[in-house]
Amino acid sequence: MAQTNILLETGTNELEIIEFYIDEATEPGVKPYRAHYGVNVAKVLEIIRLPKVTGMPQTPHPCVIGTFNLRSRVIPLIDLSMWLGKPMARDENTKVIVSEFNKVINAFMVSGVTRIHRLSWSEVEPPSGFVASFAANNFTGVVKFPDHIVLLLDMEQIIWDLNPALAMRTEREHAAAIPAPDRSAYKTLVVDDSNSIRRLIASYLEKDGFEVLQDINGQNAWDRLQAWKGEAARGERPLAENVNLVVTDIEMPSMDGHTLCKNIKDDPILKSLPVVLFSSLINDQLYHKGLSVGADDQVTKPEVGTLAERARKLIEDHR
Repeated sequence: MAQTNILLETGTNELEIIEFYIDEATEPGVKPYRAHYGVNVAKVLEIIRLPKVTGMPQTPHPCVIGTFNLRSRVIPLIDLSMWLGKPMARDENTKVIVSEFNKVINAFMVSGVTRIHRLSWSEVEPPSGFVASFAANNFTGVVKFPDHIVLLLDMEQIIWDLNPALAMRTEREHAAAIPAPDRSAYKTLVVDDSNSIRRLIASYLEKDGFEVLQDINGQNAWDRLQAWKGEAARGERPLAENVNLVVTDIEMPSMDGHTLCKNIKDDPILKSLPVVLFSSLINDQLYHKGLSVGADDQVTKPEVGTLAERARKLIEDHR
């Protein structure tokens, strides 16, 4: 199913989400409350009926209810309702969403799946107010429809919380840190809507001698780049004194990373600025999307240990 995302024209700031729901268990005779959620199609391998599940003697969390066999692969099954603290009313329509990101396959049990929506990232709002107060580590965005809202699930964060061994590590590899006096020559703009991931990348690069600036989405980063371009055009400050490299996530509200990269590479002044796509979405099937928008490099989150060295090489090659 994830292959349908390839049909999207890259760099148009579009995405496709699968909408699913969880019917929360209630007292007998009371209609279950239905909550609507979504996940990027690019992270979904397929949707199946609830298979025969084999329990495990030890699990990292009660929501990991067991494993099942899918074409000779043993896949852990996560009861999403239990993780969210909303016990699910199970019936014959119960579905399982099989996902893959960061080169790891997991499955999530839900009540049912409704449809696929094609949206613009500009329609995805970051969680705010009440939603943000309880959804900080579970959801990345909110999509409002006339009759309901859909919360975009942060499956990646859930897997990291369940299995910290799969989370990004900040160990540096190979190259030694750049001496502090040279930091100004390695100015990097890091763009990611996740505060924790953005700060982790920034901390990692700073340990390797980079000077790091941060933005929460592609639109904010694009506005900042336009301001820097204006300073250079007016002769106030060369672009290289503001930024030497952009490292951006792909999935972000307002403007995604593919669109940000395309905008940079289509701009006659900014096009020489190296851009690194840094995302859990980068795989063999979707790698070509980054190439089509002119990305200079693409790094998956498990490869974070190579990021500083690859970023440094791009900056040096540009010079």
